[in-house]
Amino acid sequence: MFFIDTLDLEGLGNRSYLAGGARAAVAVDPPRDIDLVLAAAARRGVRISHVVETHIHNDYVTGGRDLARLTGAAYLVPAQARVAFARTPVQDGDTVTVDAGITLRALATPGHTPHHTSYVLEERGSAVAVFTGGSLLIGTVGRPDLVEPRLTEELARAQHASVHRLAAELPDETEVLPTHGFGSFCASVRADGDATTIGKEKAGNDALVQDVDAFVSALLAGLDDVPAHYAHMGPANAAGPAPVDLTAPPVADAADIAARLAAGEWVVDLRNRIAFAEGHVAGSFNFEADGKIATYLAWLIPWGKPVTLLAQSPDQLARAQRELVRVGIDRPAAAATGEPACWVSAPEQLRGFPRATFADLADLADADADALDPYEHRIVLDVRRDSERTEGWIKGSVHIPIHQLHRRQDEIPAGVVWVHCAGGMRAGIAASLLDAAGREVVAVDDSFDAARRSGLPMATGPRTDS
Repeated sequence: MFFIDTLDLEGLGNRSYLAGGARAAVAVDPPRDIDLVLAAAARRGVRISHVVETHIHNDYVTGGRDLARLTGAAYLVPAQARVAFARTPVQDGDTVTVDAGITLRALATPGHTPHHTSYVLEERGSAVAVFTGGSLLIGTVGRPDLVEPRLTEELARAQHASVHRLAAELPDETEVLPTHGFGSFCASVRADGDATTIGKEKAGNDALVQDVDAFVSALLAGLDDVPAHYAHMGPANAAGPAPVDLTAPPVADAADIAARLAAGEWVVDLRNRIAFAEGHVAGSFNFEADGKIATYLAWLIPWGKPVTLLAQSPDQLARAQRELVRVGIDRPAAAATGEPACWVSAPEQLRGFPRATFADLADLADADADALDPYEHRIVLDVRRDSERTEGWIKGSVHIPIHQLHRRQDEIPAGVVWVHCAGGMRAGIAASLLDAAGREVVAVDDSFDAARRSGLPMATGPRTDS
């Protein structure tokens, strides 16, 4: 009897898998912190006989090579992927035996990358599941624009052909197990749902219900911004990542933190945005440990810049380290735990800023209704992505997506900046960036749905600059 265990990496919006039988198992697209996979195998009482990659990943650093080295497993990587290390190259149609009666069959499914390969898990010759990586996702597909801009349309057409191949060759009841699609920017859109089958995808996935031209046109039109750190993930994976180091970083005291800030290094406060707004080290940035720290810190930080982490507890620090190694931020320069008062040598080195709701902003606008400009001296800054903005925005607001804010702060007019996103997390990051630059800010910690209900003047359409 086969089993499939899912390793859900919520911070990255990805999943890895361990699948096998009574004695042996295969690890699919493992994360950098391979202790999670080893623990899953230990719980099952199985050895890891194979480690497989569906493709060279663009959104995270793989733990596949290290896992294969530690376990002695065969490391299966698509043959067309250009890598700088020894591996077992996989061709379309190759089959390996994982355990008695359980096999894994490779299916070439180019599109997300030129070499992308899916793997069909079979029990006694019958397909029970397919690991689709960045090919067929839940209700969507992996984006085709992460390899080379000149290949994007070609890969989009290949993506359409690949998912049709999966649908044609596999039974409707086959479980579809993608790596991307749960918040990862490797998906063309966020997956809708938690589980699916080939049959369900045939009924509703655009790639399977639209002709190729309509599908490609819609797919390319809907592609979102690519996180900046993706440019570093593919090369790191092709070179062969080093083993991960999750030991505690050097301890930073108040003098060390001040010196690092003065040197232009990044000091990142991991506490929640409410606590940060109430009081924080002046000049520090807020990336919540319980938010999407791996995505947004890696996206915004100048690559390679030293980072010092400030955490409420050792556990919070350890969790953040684990998230960050997955995106190649391997070793914090230093770290401190406790409370802000412990991180400064004088009280005046602490700062804070107010939080508000959209109703608060609407009340201010109503109070100034007779003014020529109800937003005079108050700047509403929208840090959502372009695709979110087109669905509706507050009239008169300035739009700078969060990932562009660090280099575009001089575009924000003078005045108090009321910064918002869709739910509050990114507004907290943006408010911390502006606060560190000396701007007076108010973090709107609210759902954007509340903006529509508040009576604030709204606009919709393709324009994103007003």
